[in-house]
Amino acid sequence: MDHPASHFVRRAALLAAAALALGAAPKMTAGEVQHTLAQQSCDGLRRAVANDARGDTASPLWLASYRTERQIDGVPELAPSLANVAFVYDNALAGIALLACGDTASAQRIADAVALAVASDPLYTDGRIRNAYRAGPLADGKPVLPGYWDTGKNQWMADAYQVSTATGNVAWAALLLLNVNQVAPSPRYTDATAKLLAWTEQRTRATIDPDGYQGGWYGWDNAQTAQTWKSTEHHIDIAMAAAWAARAQEGGARPEQARQAAVALAFLSRMWSAQEQRFFIGTKTDGSTLATTGSGLDAQLWPLLAAPPGSCAWRAGLAWVERNHRFGDGYGFSQQPDGIWTEGSAQAAATLVAVKGAAPEALWQLLAAQRADNGLYYATPSPRISTGLAIGPDSVGADFFYYRWPHLGATAWIALAATGWNPFTGTVVTAAAASGEKPCSN
Repeated sequence: MDHPASHFVRRAALLAAAALALGAAPKMTAGEVQHTLAQQSCDGLRRAVANDARGDTASPLWLASYRTERQIDGVPELAPSLANVAFVYDNALAGIALLACGDTASAQRIADAVALAVASDPLYTDGRIRNAYRAGPLADGKPVLPGYWDTGKNQWMADAYQVSTATGNVAWAALLLLNVNQVAPSPRYTDATAKLLAWTEQRTRATIDPDGYQGGWYGWDNAQTAQTWKSTEHHIDIAMAAAWAARAQEGGARPEQARQAAVALAFLSRMWSAQEQRFFIGTKTDGSTLATTGSGLDAQLWPLLAAPPGSCAWRAGLAWVERNHRFGDGYGFSQQPDGIWTEGSAQAAATLVAVKGAAPEALWQLLAAQRADNGLYYATPSPRISTGLAIGPDSVGADFFYYRWPHLGATAWIALAATGWNPFTGTVVTAAAASGEKPCSN
């Protein structure tokens, strides 16, 4: 199927060819940089598919989230716990982005891996998906949990977060299936989507005020504990996935999914601070007390990009993002950041196109400059940036960092922004001919 987004990729290829033919090409406009970036980021995703498929052209497939090609001064080597690991969130983004790139077959392979993971967990039968799996093709139809053999310790090593289940990752897996099902319908996608949303309702719903969904379950299989905080970011993911699933079911809407979407959207509305004109990041661990300090860029941008009913007032949050997340020509993860977050800067570009009609040329150029030799894009231009977050409840302090490693998630968000594909709606947002805020009618 030739989706409207694919015209960006075709035009980008023509622009790139013209630039090569001319030798020293004239300075490109913001739109031309965007088109070229679409072509290059889509190429990077296709190269990742070819690399991780290892000659297998048909089996379900997980893509490695990080792939380093050379050591960079000041940047640590990729940890063994991250080598050959496919994070579900990154793969969901990559699958949706491959749709935007016109590669439906590769997107289906990732969606098939998600559907298999939901149906074939080595322990659970409740419809969850783990946070990560081992990268590569699933020729035998069985997903493999990540881990590695430590020769020094003479034992198998695994990561507690990777085998856990975060609510937001479940929702993003559902968003991938919904996007792919729109282009290539299949009962395996709708069935897996229903199971993922049902797991979220049954295993993470916490009606303590404000009613909503907890962060997920963390730890080893014999001792998983509930993550009792609630996340603004998770709720926009759930709201959009559940609303889409409710209206997309054959034979009419699913009322339980419509109710789930309403609960998530109501929580999201509670997190909007009309006084500060921004979103709080969620609740503290009691699931009730609002976390009013700190910020995450994605929690500020995704509600604006998704634009669910009643969200027009949230557009004012862009000014807060500019004051609190801007770093040079890009944006950082945390409030008053210590560096540029490539993935979040691409999210900002996508949101600016959706809301303002265009993103500035300097932002597109910044994203283009992050391309690594292997076709993926660096997670940050800096050796390391902080998020202010902990990886899990057993972390000692805020140990979640991004490093200058080529990153699948960053590449996918760049492709989504440059092609204009909105992952929350499965529609294409194109840049306006003239700048100025687009009308909001919801």
